[in-house]
Amino acid sequence: MSFLAKKLIGGIINIVSNIDPSQFIPCDPPPPRRPINFAEAHESDEEKQFRRVFHQLAGDDMEVSPNELMNILNKVIKKHPGLRTDGFSIESCRSMVAVMDSDSTGKLGFHEFKYLWNNIKKWQGIYLRHDQDGSGVICRNELPGTFKEAGLPLNDELLKLIIRRYCDEQGGMDFDNFIGCIVRLDAMCRSFKTLAKGDKNITLDIKEWLQLTMYS
Repeated sequence: MSFLAKKLIGGIINIVSNIDPSQFIPCDPPPPRRPINFAEAHESDEEKQFRRVFHQLAGDDMEVSPNELMNILNKVIKKHPGLRTDGFSIESCRSMVAVMDSDSTGKLGFHEFKYLWNNIKKWQGIYLRHDQDGSGVICRNELPGTFKEAGLPLNDELLKLIIRRYCDEQGGMDFDNFIGCIVRLDAMCRSFKTLAKGDKNITLDIKEWLQLTMYS
């Protein structure tokens, strides 16, 4: 490995290792897929109504692909002019499906989609509360408080990494990038806590590392 590569990887590891995992409070994991007959028999009236809407969105297979998710989110976002966005990309939606896909089908079933939908609504509320200037974009100085309220506090170095990856040249983060970022950050923190079992470190072999990072 070259000196530059070692320095780059070492710098990233140092950034992450300076974070206390106990400060992160990720969302509960996506629910496992249940047999449809069992699920329907134990649903509330609200869930039954959501299932009817889901059927209209997903079609007869009752699953949402990344492409279908992209179309759904972009239709919804058009109804919220206060949120600045270029639209959800297919790559962003593939990533969201991957981290919410609890049964590794490559699509979202009813409960996985409902879980994602509820989280997006919650994170939308946080986004709007921290858009203090009403620009529709979370500015650089608004980002720390936004992520902290979501249970994902960032140190200065991790914040810089996220700004480079998800923000525009002025340091602003629009809504689709915010959702894409927070879905992934939340899922990675949840995976870490599951693997660490209360510890501050985890040990992965190459297979586990690739499974964790490549399908996300």
